[in-house]
Amino acid sequence: MPKLSETFARKLPHARAGTDKYWDSEIKGLVLFVGKRSKTWYFQKDVGGQTKRILIGRFPTISAQAARQTALGFALEMGRGAGKAAQIGAPTLEAAMEVYLARPKLRSEVHKSGIRRQLELHLKDWIRLPLDEISKAMAVRRHQELAKMPSGANHVLRAFRSIYNHARRTYDLPECPTMAIEWYEEKPDGRIIDDLKAWRQTIDDLNNPIHRVFYEFLLFTGLRKTEVLTLQWSSIQEDHIHLPMTKNGRSFDLPILQLHHEILAPLRPFSRKWVFPSPKSVVGHITKPERLKYNPHMHRRTFATVAMEAGVLEEIVGRLLNHTPLSITGQRYTRPSLNALRPSMEVACKEILGRIEN
Repeated sequence: MPKLSETFARKLPHARAGTDKYWDSEIKGLVLFVGKRSKTWYFQKDVGGQTKRILIGRFPTISAQAARQTALGFALEMGRGAGKAAQIGAPTLEAAMEVYLARPKLRSEVHKSGIRRQLELHLKDWIRLPLDEISKAMAVRRHQELAKMPSGANHVLRAFRSIYNHARRTYDLPECPTMAIEWYEEKPDGRIIDDLKAWRQTIDDLNNPIHRVFYEFLLFTGLRKTEVLTLQWSSIQEDHIHLPMTKNGRSFDLPILQLHHEILAPLRPFSRKWVFPSPKSVVGHITKPERLKYNPHMHRRTFATVAMEAGVLEEIVGRLLNHTPLSITGQRYTRPSLNALRPSMEVACKEILGRIEN
């Protein structure tokens, strides 16, 4: 019998017919069922003369490491007394996180990887603990330990809360331990670029032409930082930008003008794939543009503010920013076309240009 490692599980071919079963050589009871289309982890053991089989989850949604940790927990629980009914313990935070992140409705891959990085960084010592062993006192203490960045502390523990409450749907868990936390007050930044003429001078002084275009494109589109950093030429169409997946978990089309093509034109020779390439980056595109006193989100807020001050309706500004409408009508019924949104983009860009020149 092999050790059911991540590499071994990934390389296993799907069954031609029926289901192939692979038992782990180290953890008795851990088995991987391989069918025609899927691979599924189970824990199986005879208890009191009856075979108990417990579903752990699909591979690769549940990694080999997470499956092994979960199986060890089941083995310990069942080993407490032969003939007793199997009491299925709570999943580890890692296993619960992987199940939570596998939900198709959970935003973009960037958002998912962000949650995973945050938990692995700030809750590293919790990651292999069963959820029911994480106490209120632990949650409060960790929140206080992260107090140097109040919004970050809130964000980490709220991500944990979402994972925990998702696990409560299928496991008998007590109320989430974050109920004991006194959340820090978060004050929105709210800053915009007041002097666009000074901004223009700052941008022109940048040595890197890719960074210059990056900030200029942010201002004239209102896109999010990550959306621009990861932009590919294949997404740039003649009259719009198509983003296949965004932060809110859906695709997005933004109308663009000739002005936007002129902004991007200097970058065409640098890369056939990435709009903002970087030969030094592992991923192929820039990840940390030169820091300015005008941070990337200030550009997005400035685009929205200037558009509204120029007469664009708040709901239309929200559409250009890819915000989810608050009303049922906005969410389910109205789907304005690119041509309907284009005049508002023209108004916003014209106003921005006027403020830069004046």
